[in-house]
Amino acid sequence: MTEGTTRVGAASVRWRRDGTGPAIVFLHGFPLSGETWDGVIAGLRDRFTCWTLDLIGLGGSSSTADEDYASPGQARAFARVLSELGVGPFALVGNDTGGWMARELALLDPRRVLRLVLTNTEIPGHRPPWIPTYQVLAQLPGTALVFAQLLKLSAFRRSSLGFGGCFHDLGHLDGPFHARFVEPLLHAPGRLDGAMRFLREMKFARLDEFARLHRELTMPTLFVWGADDPTFPEPRARAMLPQFPNVAGFHALPDAKLFFYEEHPVELARLVRAFAC
Repeated sequence: MTEGTTRVGAASVRWRRDGTGPAIVFLHGFPLSGETWDGVIAGLRDRFTCWTLDLIGLGGSSSTADEDYASPGQARAFARVLSELGVGPFALVGNDTGGWMARELALLDPRRVLRLVLTNTEIPGHRPPWIPTYQVLAQLPGTALVFAQLLKLSAFRRSSLGFGGCFHDLGHLDGPFHARFVEPLLHAPGRLDGAMRFLREMKFARLDEFARLHRELTMPTLFVWGADDPTFPEPRARAMLPQFPNVAGFHALPDAKLFFYEEHPVELARLVRAFAC
């Protein structure tokens, strides 16, 4: 595995590469980083070159320009980074807000995005619980400090306000998940401020445009969904399917929520492997 940071314009994007073969690019959700895909990549790196990009404002990616935190700006930066790294045609996998950014990237660079995999991600016309409220709070001075204090509380992390809707087994919130994603928010300089900036620049009016823009995503698109997700409910996801012109399938996984691939990495790797070949 190799990793680095590539600067494009005002943005610095952290990336990781693992494996050999045709390229698959993974985009993660809020407020995680590319490491969240490690379990899935372990089942793919013998056959594919797997790339992860940290979303700008999350993980190790940042920018001095506000427009790079918005979804079209993220896609522009990612397209440039992938070009700089010499990545040719690729399959693209996105979860949560990474699925939104994946759609922006596929819209911007359709000749390189050969196949698209969307897992538990934003749905036009739907607002995930709490995120609009957090966006309002992110505008206020001192909000990052308040969130830091809340994230220290196990009760908050396990509640619907925190990560309670992300896992079927809340035991996953402890151990490696906490060390990889919560501790950096608490202790790494700038991480929580970056997450607040990310929240401020999420424009749901832009997301709603995808009810129309989805028809321009003509590449085969596979949906894999945690069936018990309260954030992006499966019935709403299925209702979105007619917006896509080339649906390759919809797999609903029982006993699975938003970050189901953390609990079931082998299952997602199996589905991606068969689809991306």
